[in-house]
Amino acid sequence: MSESIYIINLSRLYWTRRYRRASRAINYIRSFVKRHTKAEVVVLDSSINEYVFSRRYDKPPRRVAVAVMRLDPEGKVVKASLAIPVRPPPRAGGSA
Repeated sequence: MSESIYIINLSRLYWTRRYRRASRAINYIRSFVKRHTKAEVVVLDSSINEYVFSRRYDKPPRRVAVAVMRLDPEGKVVKASLAIPVRPPPRAGGSA
């Protein structure tokens, strides 16, 4: 099974209305992977969904790094997951 990494630019989604941005980001990621891998079925991992919705529905990240693996030998079904694991941001405040 081959794996490739794509960095998907989502900054164009900021032109749409705020309440639609995250759901359009998910649809855009699915269509991007489908277009670049020539797959018929794209399975998105839950890590992508959690990352896109991590900053609320109106502020999706500007870029997403996605790792794509082919699930069948013909390449008709692919699975996309988050390529770079995301750590929670450090807490504000003093650490003594």
